Amino acid sequence: MRALLQRVTRATCAVEGQVTGETGPGFLVLLGVAPDDRPETARLLAAKVVRLRVFGDEAGKMNRSVQDIGGGILSVSQFTLYADTRRGNRPGFSGAAAPDHARALYAEFNAALRAHGVPVGEGVFGAHMVLDLTNDGPVTLLLDTAEA
Repeated sequence: MRALLQRVTRATCAVEGQVTGETGPGFLVLLGVAPDDRPETARLLAAKVVRLRVFGDEAGKMNRSVQDIGGGILSVSQFTLYADTRRGNRPGFSGAAAPDHARALYAEFNAALRAHGVPVGEGVFGAHMVLDLTNDGPVTLLLDTAEA
């Protein structure tokens, strides 16, 4: 599983002009699922995301988590995180999970975030989405469970 986290002051996701999910201060998480990922992978990654200390404390140091600041998460499924661009100019996506598998693990990931008490807005799996965000920092991190 891969998660691209962007620390944001706000983020929204819209499908056909309708907002489907949003957050104030917190993270925009773009989530990619691999074929061999399992529900436990999603739960472990969610725990890592909510505990990452990348928000400023009173001294301005990155020392607080999204839980600590009472922040939220906008979670968006993004199979293109598994793009293979090694050959040619058109990416291949064979490294991404099949849609049914990815949809189930995206839902598991979001449920695990909520189980940690973090409010979660969502994109629409498989839809063309328009994201609007204000990156804070900027702070952008890539988490890959294959490297854990």
